[in-house]
Amino acid sequence: MLTSLPNILTLSRIAAIPLLLVLLYLDTPLFRWLALGGYVLACVTDYFDGYLARHMNEVSPLGRFLDPIADKLLVASLIVMLVATQQISGLLIVPAIIILAREILVSGLREYLAEIKISVPVTALAKWKTAIQMIALGFLIVGEAGPAIIPVQWIGEAGLWVAGALTAITGYDYLSRGLKHMVGESGSS
Repeated sequence: MLTSLPNILTLSRIAAIPLLLVLLYLDTPLFRWLALGGYVLACVTDYFDGYLARHMNEVSPLGRFLDPIADKLLVASLIVMLVATQQISGLLIVPAIIILAREILVSGLREYLAEIKISVPVTALAKWKTAIQMIALGFLIVGEAGPAIIPVQWIGEAGLWVAGALTAITGYDYLSRGLKHMVGESGSS
C-alpha cells in the first residue's frame, strides 16, 4: 500500500533529500539550521514509519523494501554532500567511507541472503551505530554555524569516528554471519 501512512512517512524521507542537499549547498548559517530541522524530521519519520506500521498492522513488503533504502539514501547523500562542502574532510573521510562501504556491503548481502530465504536481523549494536551516526551527522550539518560555546564540529567529528568504528564492527559481524550461509550453501552443492 503506497498510500499507507507508514509508507508515506518513508517516502517523505526520500523526498526530503533534495531539499536538504540544496540547503547544505547554499551553506549559510540559517540554511544549515533549516537543514538540521529537516534532517531531524527525517530521522523522526524513520522511527515512526516502523512503529506505525506495526501498531496499525500495516507492515508491508513495500515498506520493508523502502525503509532501509530511504535510510541509506539519506545517510549516503548527506555524507557525500558534507564531503563536497568540506564539513567532512581530511582523515574524517575515513569513517565516512567506512560507513558508505558498509551500507553497500550489507545491502548486497541482504539481497543475496533474501534470495536463499535467509533474513539478517538488525543487531542491538547496529541500532546504536545508527543512533550515533544520526547524531554525528546532525552536528556536522550545523558545523561552524553552531553556538561558539559548544564544540559542534568537534562533537560531530568524534561521533563520526565512533559511528565509523561501530560500522566496521557491525559490517564484519553481518559479513561473517552471511559468509557462513554462503560457504555452507556452496559446500553442500
